[in-house]
Amino acid sequence: MNHDIFDLGCIKLQSGRQITDAQLAYKTYGRLNDKKDNVIVYNTSFAATHADAEWLIGRGRALDPNKYFIIIPNMFGNGISSSPSNTRVEAGNCRFPGITIHDNVKQQYRLVKERFGIDTIHLAIGWSLGGAQAFEWASSYPEMVKRLFTFQSAARTSRHFHVFFDSVRAAIESDTKFGNGFYSEQPYAGLRVAARIYAAWGFSPAFFRERLDEKALGYESLEDFLINFWESWFLKRDANDILSHLWTGQRADISANEKYQFDLHKALGAITADTIIMPSSSDLYFPVEDAAWEASQVPNAELRILESHWGHVAGEGLNDADTVFIERAINDLLGR
Repeated sequence: MNHDIFDLGCIKLQSGRQITDAQLAYKTYGRLNDKKDNVIVYNTSFAATHADAEWLIGRGRALDPNKYFIIIPNMFGNGISSSPSNTRVEAGNCRFPGITIHDNVKQQYRLVKERFGIDTIHLAIGWSLGGAQAFEWASSYPEMVKRLFTFQSAARTSRHFHVFFDSVRAAIESDTKFGNGFYSEQPYAGLRVAARIYAAWGFSPAFFRERLDEKALGYESLEDFLINFWESWFLKRDANDILSHLWTGQRADISANEKYQFDLHKALGAITADTIIMPSSSDLYFPVEDAAWEASQVPNAELRILESHWGHVAGEGLNDADTVFIERAINDLLGR
């Protein structure tokens, strides 16, 4: 096991349900300094683990473990922290409770405070659904978070995004082997369909028009790309875990809590962190105009647009030019 576990005990969720023996998996990089003020919280994205986020960490990189103490908490439902696939539920794994962004960050706060005694977050950062958690950190704990960097993300997922995620959900659930979640083997046919739906959204029309799947990633054909990039990614994951994250993503909203009562303007306005919000120019999930509005609501926010053909996936470290632009922005933020 290349990560640590924080035992949370019995936790109550926003839904009113609970997880009896909840566990938060996390990994740390670097050393916590004596002042405990060199902390970076780096949140995981949809169906991802800390290992998927490590591309941004390293000596000389923007997230340098020689300078910072980097904590990657694994989001509930990702198969490492408490998830349908690893948590015994008397009624069956498919009855695992829905967990919100607020639920996740509330328990991450406990990790930071109880395990490490940290009062200051130097930077909260995340891509995609990880960015929603970073937004939540800065909004729920503004006195702690000094800097905020979100890329290809949103503080509240849109109705358009909700429909997209619903198509992925329907693809999985339509597999006859899914059995309303009570399956004895993974619903592979449904997962393959879900992968192909995701493929058209993850990258941009320009990505496919320029044949970057072949020219940049080295796949022999479009079908080769769909099978060996997208289908393989989905088939490595548990269907109920994916559905858990689809549920979380559809309801991601940093104002959906007692403090802000669904007032997103108020939730964004409460963020005091020095902030950079970075949309990708070709992202079909989180368009520039949505990010621009969010940036206008955060008092100390800069909108910095990543011009890229790589769509939403521009934030996954697959294209060197995108990575250079992202890391330059992070270094700018950390240096001021």
